[in-house]
Formats: sequence, C-alpha cells, structure tokens
Amino acid sequence: MTEPTYETLLVEERTDRVVVTLHRPGARNAISGQMINELHSVCELLERDPKLLLLTGHGGVFAGGADIAELLRRGREEALRGINSRLFERVRRLPMPTVAAVDGWALGGGAELAYACDIRIAGSDAVFGNPEPGLGILAAAGACWRLPELVGESVAKQVLLAGRNLDAQAALVAGLVIDVVPAPQLSDAAHALLDRMARSSAAALRLTKLVTDSPGAHPIADDLAQAVLFEGQDKKDRMTAFLEKRNRA
Repeated sequence: MTEPTYETLLVEERTDRVVVTLHRPGARNAISGQMINELHSVCELLERDPKLLLLTGHGGVFAGGADIAELLRRGREEALRGINSRLFERVRRLPMPTVAAVDGWALGGGAELAYACDIRIAGSDAVFGNPEPGLGILAAAGACWRLPELVGESVAKQVLLAGRNLDAQAALVAGLVIDVVPAPQLSDAAHALLDRMARSSAAALRLTKLVTDSPGAHPIADDLAQAVLFEGQDKKDRMTAFLEKRNRA
C-alpha cells in the first residue's frame, strides 16, 4: 500500500501514538479541503492500526478556522456533503483515545476539530471560539451539538450565539480542557498525558471509549465489553501483577 504524502500536516508515527501537527504557516493552519483529505488519510491509518492520536498546531496556533476563501465558494451541495463534519465525526470515532493540544487560536472549524477529540489540553494562551454567525453561517461541523455536551447549554450558547471566546482559564473552569500549562510546556504535558494512557491496557482503553460513546446501549454494552476483557490474558497478567505487588508490601 502506498504511504500517503502530506502537504498541510506534519505526521510522526511512534510505537504507541501518532502525532499530527496542522501545518499551514501562512494561513494560521486554517482547515482547507486538502487538509481535510489528508486528515482522512490519518484516520484510515489509525483505523487500520489503532494508536493514540495527538493533534496539535504549528507555530503557536492550533487552527484559526476553516479556509474562508474555500467556504465562500461552497454552496448547498457542498454543505449537504458535510465536508468538515464527516471528517470530525470520523476523528471522534477513532478506536483509540485522541488528545488535542491547543496553543493559541482554535476558532471555527479549528475549535470544532478540537471538540471532536476525546480530551483537550491547553497552553496558557489558548482561545476557543465559534464566530461563524458573523460570517453568515453556523458552526455546522459539530459545535452546535457537541459543545453543549462538553460545557453545558448555557456556556455553549454564550460561545455560539453571543460570540464569547473561551480563554484557557475559562475553558478549564467549563471543563472543556483537562489542564492549562505554560505554552512552552504544552507538548511535554500532552505527551505525559498520552504516556499515562499508554500504560493502560490498549484493549481496555478501546472498549472503554466505545462504551462511553454508545448512546442508550447501557448496561448491555458495558457487560459485553467487560466480558471480552475478562477473558483476555492482559487482564489476567495485570491483575496478577497487582496482587503480587500488594502481597509483597
């Protein structure tokens, strides 16, 4: 299989994770159609070989929004294709946990891409916002339903309707991000977070994410997932090691 090439992303494959950096330096990493296609290629890679995903932006900016020049040319048919929303939903449904490390602006489609990740960690200068109504459109790539789930209806409406931007501290208070760290430490903090997850059972992480994201399927989905894990050697090895360590204490 031919390996994909990337022009708008920097992609680093590691043993337990893939690190993706949005990289359009002259456009504040704005999300273009080409970037969407390249992110689909990353999703295909992670669906074929499930790993943790770290998503970040180049040059002190996560993503300054979608590419406005491209949006201007899009019409009804492009809207019905859900060009951005289908990609962000694919990111949301990746098998293993995803982390967005947000530095600087995450606006419009950039914010919606961050919302699609399982966990967000912010640099101290991070800013989340959805100014789409000011451009005569709505935040149609997930923010209108995903943001209320993340921060509650009141805060979501302040962002979506009143044009409020959430700086890093406001995002932390609202529960949108797990932590706020100085911008120069953001990459290290994000990798430390992934390191912590990587120490867990990959199968348990994968099934926990699947069950957590399953609406209305409980408790049957929980029981079935647990039944799979109970029969796995990984569970037996980990629990045996735990008991042996406790008995030696």
